[in-house]
Amino acid sequence: MKKIGLYFGTFNPIHVGHLIIANHLANNSDLTEVWFVVSPHNPLKDKNTLLDDHHRLAMVQRAVDDNPKLKASSIEFDLPKPSYTVLTLQSLKEKFPKTEFSLIMGEDNLRTIHKWKNYEYILENFDIYVYPRVQSATETDVKDFSNSGRIHMCNAPVMNVSSTFIREAIKNRKDVRYLLTDPVFKYVDEMNFYK
Repeated sequence: MKKIGLYFGTFNPIHVGHLIIANHLANNSDLTEVWFVVSPHNPLKDKNTLLDDHHRLAMVQRAVDDNPKLKASSIEFDLPKPSYTVLTLQSLKEKFPKTEFSLIMGEDNLRTIHKWKNYEYILENFDIYVYPRVQSATETDVKDFSNSGRIHMCNAPVMNVSSTFIREAIKNRKDVRYLLTDPVFKYVDEMNFYK
């Protein structure tokens, strides 16, 4: 049975940090593949800063095109908005009944998973691969789920780069070419995104 790791995000834009973590998990865990699930609207994020769905999907496709273990997914484009992970997981299980799906998330997301819709169902029914994140001193209302039976703490590289930082840098005319893969950098540059 295939075991697919689902890496959810707005990927606005996808950057080398996302790719390093996904590639690490695809090669150093029992996951067969990692799918980047491009979210049209995360209910916990401001939609006003998002590029159109098809542009973010195009960037992910360009970023993973040469890696057979990494794929882009637009599954959430056809689901009700805003996007809830639990509904996406149920939809994927119906669409691919012979595939086992797991979640990939940063430690910061695990500590706030209790704010997610039907989070108990997710914790009981899906493995979760957690990569380390630099912790914010301002985080409040966090809980420790790391001892849950389906949680796998991964020794992935700690990446301290964010899409927000990249968007701000582009807006301020800074060079971000090494934070994006070459195909993504060219796409962002040609389309004049984030300027």
